[in-house]
Formats: sequence, C-alpha cells, structure tokens
Amino acid sequence: MSTPELLQQAADQPNNAESIYKQVLNVQSTPQNDQTLKDQQTALVELGRIYRDSKNADGLAEIVTLSRSYISATAKAKTANLIRTLLDYFASVPDSQSTQIAVLRNNITWANTEKRLFLAHSLETRLVSLLISTQQYKPAIALIDTLLSSLKRLDDKLILTEVHLLESKVYRAIGNLAKSKAALTSARTAANAIYCPPPMQAGLDLQSGILHAEEKDYGTAYSYFFETFENLETQVGETDKSEAINALKYMMLCKIMLNAPEDVTSLLTTKLALPYTGHRSIASMRAVARAHKNRSLTEFEEALRDYQTELSSDPTTRTHLAALYDTLLEQNLLRIVEPYSVVDLEWVARGVGQGRQGVEVKLSQMILDKVLYGVLDQGRGCLLVFEKPEQDETYSAAIDTLDQVGKVVESLYAKSVKIA
Repeated sequence: MSTPELLQQAADQPNNAESIYKQVLNVQSTPQNDQTLKDQQTALVELGRIYRDSKNADGLAEIVTLSRSYISATAKAKTANLIRTLLDYFASVPDSQSTQIAVLRNNITWANTEKRLFLAHSLETRLVSLLISTQQYKPAIALIDTLLSSLKRLDDKLILTEVHLLESKVYRAIGNLAKSKAALTSARTAANAIYCPPPMQAGLDLQSGILHAEEKDYGTAYSYFFETFENLETQVGETDKSEAINALKYMMLCKIMLNAPEDVTSLLTTKLALPYTGHRSIASMRAVARAHKNRSLTEFEEALRDYQTELSSDPTTRTHLAALYDTLLEQNLLRIVEPYSVVDLEWVARGVGQGRQGVEVKLSQMILDKVLYGVLDQGRGCLLVFEKPEQDETYSAAIDTLDQVGKVVESLYAKSVKIA
C-alpha cells in the first residue's frame, strides 16, 4: 500500500492511526522520492499530535529524535520548521520540562554536528527560555553568554533581540535590575534595526512594564502593559491569549498600586477586556482591588487564599501584592492606634486579625521609619503613642546660614591668596 493510501487509512481509522503512521515511516524512500518523504513528514507531525493529546512526553521525545533520520535529505528551512512544530507539542504535556530539556540538548548537539547553526541557535534560545521557566538561572546565563557571542558574529538581529530579552528576564529573576535594564535596551536596539514581529514587540513592552513596576513607576508601567495587551489581543492563538491575560492582569495591578482600585471596574468594561472578565486570573485581581478599596486585610487574605495559584505563582504579582499587603497592614494599624495615647497590643492584634508578635514587629518598623511616633512597652504589653513632634525651623535656618557663611569665608580666603 502506498504512503498516500496509508495516510488516508489513518484518517479513516483514528483508533489504529498510531500503528498506521508507523507503517508510513517504515516505507523505504529515496531522496528522489519527494512524495514519500513528504508523507513521512506528515506522519511524523500526526504522530506528534497523537502523543501530545495523550500527554505522552516520552513518545514525543522519541518522535523528535526519529524525525532527524527522515529530514536529512530535505531543505534546512523545512527541517527547522518540522522540529519546532514537534517541540511545540510539549507545551500541552504537563510536567514535561525535564524531558524537553533533554530532547533540546540532544538536538542541539545534532544540529551543531550537522553544521546547522541557525537551527542550533533557535533550539538554544528555546532551551534558555525553558531553563528560566524551571528557575535554572546559572546555566541559562552561561548559555546566553555563548549565544550572544555567536549571534553578534552572524549579525542575526531577530534571534539577537529574543536572546537579549531572555537575558533581561533572567537578570530580573535573580534581582539584578541594572543588568536587566541594560539587556532590555540592547534588545530594543537590535529590534529597531529590523522588522519586529508583533509577538516579539509585545514581549519587549511587557518586560519594560515589569521593570518600570519594579521601580514603583506604575503609571509608565501601565502604559507599557496597555500597549502589550492591545497588541496581543489582536493576535490569534492560545499562547497569545494567555499572554494578553497576563498583560491585563498587570494593568489591573498597576491601578491597584496607584491607589485607584475603583478604576479596575471601568477597565474591565472596555471592549478589549470584556472577553477575559471570566478568567480566574482576572477574577483574582478583581478580588484584590475590592479588598484594597475596602481597606480590609481580611478580604485581602481571603483573596490570597482563594486564588493562591493565580496570585502566588507569578513572581511579579507576588512581589507587588506583598508590598500592598504591608501597606494595608500599616494603614489599618495607624487607623486603630492614632486616637489613643496608650493602647493594648493584644487589642490591636485582634483589631487587625494578626498575631501579637507580627503586630509588634510591624509597629517597631513603623516607629523606626517615623511613620508612627511612640514606644513599645513590652513589660506592660502596650504601645505608648506620641504626638508628631513639631520641627523647629530655627535650627534648619541656622545651619543654612552657617553653610553660606562658610562659602563666603572660603571665597575671601581664595582671593586673599591670589593677592598675596
């Protein structure tokens, strides 16, 4: 039976498709037989889909390795496209990161042996992204350094942009914001020299927004997140939609951090945002906005509990919500203690729904930061609250006057030296 007939049979008999596709792969072919080679590549892709749908990571890994023996005679562009297609199927297989890393390393070695440098760079870029997602930052940085030196020699601006963007992400993940911003600047410089695809441009804008949010510049961050969301919302594909949801979530986060939680409701009524209002990530931020608007620590903790996966798994959201929680706790403590001159610590702890030890630590920090003026009397278990001290302007004025007199004396001395 010919390969086209076998492919048709596989389409008609889904239950036996796997074994039929393997029959297609076992058919002897020659480089001159283009139809057989084309059908075998189709069988590889269909087998990959079967393993993807059955969540079979090992089967997918086997197919990726097996594909190399069928694509050696084909054009290099088709080879790269086929391997990328098969590797994309791993995204639907849960807990397959370790298998993906092993498959990528194996194929990178093969691509380098076959002198397929562009395919090797593409696979290495994918490997870097995977290493970052699995928090293997040290090997990711080492691979990025190797990639950058090679890409700069080849002057491949598109992959160079992607690698610099990944470099920015990894340095941001380890807390080195200076290097993260420098890498993002390099990515934008490379992107300006070429046509930058919309998904890539969205990735650059998203990273810019994240870095501005890290610096507490939430207004600028919101603008970048809006650009990202508007860009991705017009794209098709589940990956783009999931990134669009992230951008919308960050837009809501910026509104909350700007103390404008009421704007979250109006944001979600816009035409672009309406299709996503039912998503759990969006619902989680709506719950946080409601808690912040009500200045309620209890509601905030309920939101963190009910949407733990959505709010805690994302480092960007987790970092800023921790700061928001700290601010809410501070505001609640001030509201409770400010009317009193002496207040019982146990009563304060009950008022904010926290443990006494945590409240003592927070009040100590507030006193040191001069947000609150007072003293903790741990022997009596109470807080002594003082009035905010009046600042004596005479002292500051005297210091300024002496400073100016000092400058005059120095100037006169310099002139006297010249005359002498």
